[in-house]
Amino acid sequence: MQTVWLSGAEWLAVLRIGLGLWWLESWRHKDKKGWFERGTGIAWAADVANKHRWTFVRSGFQQVVAPRPRTMAYLVVYAELALGLGLVSGFLTPVALIGGLLLNLLYLALMIHDWAEQGQNAMMALISLVALLAVSWQTWSLDAAIGLFL
Repeated sequence: MQTVWLSGAEWLAVLRIGLGLWWLESWRHKDKKGWFERGTGIAWAADVANKHRWTFVRSGFQQVVAPRPRTMAYLVVYAELALGLGLVSGFLTPVALIGGLLLNLLYLALMIHDWAEQGQNAMMALISLVALLAVSWQTWSLDAAIGLFL
């Protein structure tokens, strides 16, 4: 593989770290008080799910998320933080990449009507898949430093 400036493995690390920074920005800009105290994030998602054209999305949301909105708010917000930290530091990287891929696919299915969200989630899912299959934790990661997943 021929590359410019960095090696292929280093460019993959840049891609992984960039994805982690994207997750951290998603976490940073969330109104945590709104999510945790007023339930704004889950209420918004409930509204989207209730109007969704796919029955499995509506019923899945009603069965899994609706009965436990506070727990789900904490789960979503702190999952984004954990994904960002894991990808930037390269710690438990394959776990973070698979978790991020699954979360983006859930977001993609829930927000099927929102073109801006579709683009963001599709690109984040694609980066997760490429970073996972290219073993992007080989360089500049705690996983490589301690010999995990090599």
